[in-house]
Amino acid sequence: MKRGILQYLAMACVVVSLSLMAGGCAKQKVQSDKDMAGGTAPAVGQEESLASKWIGGDSGAVLEGRTTAPMLPIYFDFDKSDIRADQKDRIKKDGDLLIGSAKVRVRVEGNTDERGTNEYNMALGERRAVTAVKYLVNMGVAEGRIDTLSFGEEKPLNLGHDEMAWSQNRRDDFVIVK
Repeated sequence: MKRGILQYLAMACVVVSLSLMAGGCAKQKVQSDKDMAGGTAPAVGQEESLASKWIGGDSGAVLEGRTTAPMLPIYFDFDKSDIRADQKDRIKKDGDLLIGSAKVRVRVEGNTDERGTNEYNMALGERRAVTAVKYLVNMGVAEGRIDTLSFGEEKPLNLGHDEMAWSQNRRDDFVIVK
């Protein structure tokens, strides 16, 4: 009798532990762009505009996202790490700036939107940063002047949960580190 009760209690503890672990650590199902097309989920949190802002006196430098002016961030499609055709002019300008300033070092920071697991997003952010480095090196920028860092989904610009927010968060930032 005692043995049966002990087995029952042990099994109950295992079931409770597993359900707590599964429920407490679960992440939202990744939704595709198609799933969200008909959705009406409002954006939450303060949005940070991607519109260019002029800073500094006569410099005319543009600040966008977390990228150091006058460099420009580049943006990616959902679950992709290849540089979009509409972003090639932006990264070419970044490369030209680096080629013209031989002493400047830059850190390419890869970012993702919130969809996907943390581990997947860290790897995707790294792939995006590495893609940008390869592009810059092919332009003639010395690889030793460029570092990479992946933030994955951890540093969003836009805290919303819709395609507009996600598209702003899928980016590489270019931070001048001297």
